[in-house]
Amino acid sequence: MATLISVNVGLPKDIAWRGTTVHTGIWKQPVTGPVRVRRLNLDGDGQGDLAGHGGEQRAVLVYQLDSYRHWQRYMKRDDFVHGQFGENFTVDGLADDEVCIGDRYRIGDAVFEVTQPRVTCYRVGLRLGEPQMAALLVSHHRPGFYMRVLTEGRVRAGDEIVKIASGPEAMTVAETDALLYLPGHPKPELERALRVPALSPGWQTSFRALLDDADRGSGAQSGNSGLTTTTPPPAWPGFRPQSIVGIETESASIFSLTLASADHKPLPAALPGQYLGIRLQPDPHGPPVIRNYSLSGRPGAETYRISVKQEPHGVASTYLRQHAKVGDTLDVAAPRGTFLLKDADTPVLLLSAGVGATPVLAMLQALAARHSPRAVWWLHAARDGENHPFAEEVRTLLTRLPASRSIVSYSTPRNTDRPGVDYTFAGRFDLKRIRDLRPPQDADAYLCGPGSFMADMAEALRACGLSASRIRTEIFGAESAITPGVVAGPVPAPHQPPRVPGGRPGPSVSFVRSGLTIPWHPEYGTLLELAEACDVPVRWSCRTGVCHTCETALVMGRVDYSPEPVEPPAAGSALICCSTPTADIGLDM
Repeated sequence: MATLISVNVGLPKDIAWRGTTVHTGIWKQPVTGPVRVRRLNLDGDGQGDLAGHGGEQRAVLVYQLDSYRHWQRYMKRDDFVHGQFGENFTVDGLADDEVCIGDRYRIGDAVFEVTQPRVTCYRVGLRLGEPQMAALLVSHHRPGFYMRVLTEGRVRAGDEIVKIASGPEAMTVAETDALLYLPGHPKPELERALRVPALSPGWQTSFRALLDDADRGSGAQSGNSGLTTTTPPPAWPGFRPQSIVGIETESASIFSLTLASADHKPLPAALPGQYLGIRLQPDPHGPPVIRNYSLSGRPGAETYRISVKQEPHGVASTYLRQHAKVGDTLDVAAPRGTFLLKDADTPVLLLSAGVGATPVLAMLQALAARHSPRAVWWLHAARDGENHPFAEEVRTLLTRLPASRSIVSYSTPRNTDRPGVDYTFAGRFDLKRIRDLRPPQDADAYLCGPGSFMADMAEALRACGLSASRIRTEIFGAESAITPGVVAGPVPAPHQPPRVPGGRPGPSVSFVRSGLTIPWHPEYGTLLELAEACDVPVRWSCRTGVCHTCETALVMGRVDYSPEPVEPPAAGSALICCSTPTADIGLDM
């Protein structure tokens, strides 16, 4: 008979960590006497980061005495106390390789159902003083698990734990954890996991993504689509020379370059929505400059077309505008990107502003090329006719789509701009405009433009009934940071590291979206730690090669890992939390 050994609770508190403050509830203390368990929590307990912990599906975290003993032997420690692993229930019994998702237990007068393994998180390592703990929990098959509360009630240390129902499929916590985080992901096991109704929605979403990959056939993608968005591997590593074979003016500030292979071989087909990395040398005495530009031409064409907005102080765009000419050669990285047109039969909403038209124009090109019967809405915001790129091209493409609709706004139309011909209305898209258009709720929406435009349009679409999972956005600059639990403060612009270590510098590290190139020194630690030192926006959760939140496109170069990740990233990408450069590298961040 399993037994509840200790009930542990704790409210979130601020902890100093690596020069920042982390708001976390990982510190739990045993309590004596009965404790009431409610649908979302235990009385006296709380979580600092509700995006990753807590909620109905993760109301109670369970960890076992047997795992305590395992880690005491492995780490050669004898200082553990109940609640050390952030668990609410320390139990004798209920091993991860015996408990199954969907099992139900009565403890005291409360009833619980097992929903998922523990999620990987750096904070358990913070609590234990072992930075690799998140990876160790997975690789040693001892994650612990969450339960939801079916019947509220009181529990206390010493209560017997009585199993009252078995989950369908008899899929253990350890099996479920390994299926997501470790290499393999066999299709029959994914299907088995998805037959368990009690499995939490987040894990179901991850397994469906892995199952979709399995249905597409082995080799179609690499990496772990259950943890991050994956795409086919880049067609070539690093950069290849391509010749400029055409230059076109698209608007007052936007121009397009058409590129062909310098060796006259066919270019690999790009996917609608992808971009190219271009390496330039504006300053002969300075480091190269790498910039990303969306592909705006027809996917599958013999050439690539990129479209560039000349920014007033843009080093790369100004250089291209002033110096690029037909016959010149550019260093070009293979098409990349996760902002991709979904292959489906649902309606498509393509919303853009300014130069944000470029990736969605490639999607429109792809839809028009196959005369798609899907309902296709083109919504574009421009200042006026002089600043309206691709106007005629879009009108021609829309005539090839039997169920197309176009709505164009000019914020400040000129006297020569024709309402009803050049644009649909004067003003800006807002919630009322979008609501009046009555967009179909089953549509897949693709947004690109200034950050405020995309935020407003995404909010408007959600207000019209579109689920967040159907709304995709493309950001030209650095992505927003994901730093769970870290208390937000002022965010300076990316900069060189505040302190340059002594000794001979190593390979150069280019943060492409942030426009920053830095000589590497081993004292920086990992690529993630270098990015943090330079205030480059970063994304991470486990910081030890498990969760893939930090997975970043590797535009060029190679990295070494320490520790080795639990599962490798997609080809052409790197896990920056546990890697260092072995040659000059470019990271898409």
